[in-house]
Amino acid sequence: MIFDRKSLDDNALIAIYKKLLYPRVIEEKMLILLRQGRIGKWFSGIGQEAIAVGATLAMQPDEYILPMHRNLGVFTTRDVPFNRLLGQWQGKASGFTKGRDRSFHFGTQEHKIIGMISHLGPQMALADGIALADVLADRKKATLVFTGEGGTSEGDFHEALNIAAVWNLPVIFLIENNGYALSTPTKEQYRTKRLVDKAAGYGIEGRQLNGNNVLEVYYVISEIAHSIRQKPRPVLVECMTFRVRGHEEASGVKYVPQDLIAEWQDKDPLHVFENYLISQGALRPEWIPYLRDEILKEIEPVISKVMAEKDIRPNIFTELGDVYKPAGKPAFKLSSKSNVVRFIDALRDGLLLSMDKYPNLVIMGQDIAEYGGVFKVTENFSEFFGPERVRNTPLCESGVIGAAMGLSLNGYKAVVEMQFADFVSSGFTQIINNLAKTHYRWGQNVDVVIRMPTGAGTAGGPFHSQSTEAWFTKTPGLKVVYPAFPADAKGLLMASIADPNPVMYFEHKYLYRNLTGEVPDGEMYVEIGKARVVKKGIQATIIAYGYAVHWALEYMSKHPDQSIELIDLRSLQPWDSATVIASVSKTHRALVLHEDTLTSGFGAEVAATIGEKCFKELEAPVMRCASLDTPVPMDKGLENQFLGKSRLEKAMQQLLAY
Repeated sequence: MIFDRKSLDDNALIAIYKKLLYPRVIEEKMLILLRQGRIGKWFSGIGQEAIAVGATLAMQPDEYILPMHRNLGVFTTRDVPFNRLLGQWQGKASGFTKGRDRSFHFGTQEHKIIGMISHLGPQMALADGIALADVLADRKKATLVFTGEGGTSEGDFHEALNIAAVWNLPVIFLIENNGYALSTPTKEQYRTKRLVDKAAGYGIEGRQLNGNNVLEVYYVISEIAHSIRQKPRPVLVECMTFRVRGHEEASGVKYVPQDLIAEWQDKDPLHVFENYLISQGALRPEWIPYLRDEILKEIEPVISKVMAEKDIRPNIFTELGDVYKPAGKPAFKLSSKSNVVRFIDALRDGLLLSMDKYPNLVIMGQDIAEYGGVFKVTENFSEFFGPERVRNTPLCESGVIGAAMGLSLNGYKAVVEMQFADFVSSGFTQIINNLAKTHYRWGQNVDVVIRMPTGAGTAGGPFHSQSTEAWFTKTPGLKVVYPAFPADAKGLLMASIADPNPVMYFEHKYLYRNLTGEVPDGEMYVEIGKARVVKKGIQATIIAYGYAVHWALEYMSKHPDQSIELIDLRSLQPWDSATVIASVSKTHRALVLHEDTLTSGFGAEVAATIGEKCFKELEAPVMRCASLDTPVPMDKGLENQFLGKSRLEKAMQQLLAY
């Protein structure tokens, strides 16, 4: 292995050596504690430290790094306190996640590190969003994101590189090619000779490095980072290395040929750098035990102290209180002037006002710029706000949602338009496991709204008509809203954009141009989590949301002799159970109505709550009326039969006659 010190003096070389040695000594100590049963799990990065340390040293302290679970050297080189790292690994209150997550599954804005989640691929798109925020703010920064050779098989790898290439984002995508994804060797992961050759497919630069040569990693990453700060663009870097221990210690290494382990042990990045420094006269062999002992003297008292910390005392209120970032109520004065507008125009108005109010708000989605979106909600927006803030995206839902989260991590707000709510399934991991869990895990808000054109009634068939809200209402950390009227469409959208938490914003396609209503001019906000009593009554309560509210109104207009109370939930997570309970306690009968399929639809939650809280008040069973448990058919007759509206009349007759 050839080292080139260039202009580094002996002191600088020793400083780098200490940065390499520090995580190695910590890891060796952790392995002892693991054998002693004092810690439960460990993912070893021994043999790969040169990549984490060299690359981190190459980045500026205020530039974001998104590491993996074998990158202890990133955290130690960024001077993250060891007591907090150990507290994190041990699930102590002194860690970063209050015992809610393990290993390096956390972030720290103080040190500009955004940790991974177990799904491996999603953090690459986050790097895109972080870099986009830097570009928009003209900060001239680079972003570094790690992945493994196994992670390159993920669709997230392709989506993130493609977005970065199309948008010229200053991201260094660093692949640690250590030979095995758990036990799967590289020959079963890809057929290309070198992973770095994939760069050509995206029209970007690629570099392959000796990942065990800390100086090579440091100099090349420094060079790339300096270049892309001045001329933003992504670069793919493949660092060749080897994992000399198991995926995690319980896995062992029996699946690895012993001669291969021996070969790479001779290339140990710490030992070869030690030998180089000795040959240069910068390090004496007798110093090495002394330097190791100094680190042990530093960390062993910390280990004793952290191990002695009390276990976290579970508190229900604390746990529930940390799922969402508290959202203040925006101050505004409701205008006395109003206009009758279509549902779609109310949405446009809310978006326009929010774009004016928040200069850091970015809208992203397929065909939303010059084309204005498939439903023309954002028509002319790119002329008003420019293509930087109204961004057409490649066709990749996961990558775009991840980029939106990255924008939020770096000080921006994001609204993502799904072309159809059905397509959100391609971004499910980002929403369910990244956006939703981040504030609970490490206190970071995720300021992202995902607009979801939803619902049937337009003969769109199985893939353009689904009601998907129940996919998300059971996921803590997401807010879910679903307006039924133009004024609520505007007010809830503006409230969602103002909210620091991720919001799934459902808007029914059929209502876009088929419903009008009185909408106040100027800013307005409808509180998320508050239902509206649309019409008062005493005989029964219908609880509905979205298009189903209008089914109920149509039914009520045909039966003026019936005194029905109608509640529009408006928000599904959180939902206003208090208003529902008060109404049913008065009317003593309840029917839950929605467009989604019957089984496990959100109405089941509402019905269960009514049954639990209003049992003594009920004069009839709680009834549900919803769509058939089939995919949404395309034929108009079949679609009408599918929708719960076709069974509403019968359901109400049964309820009132009970």
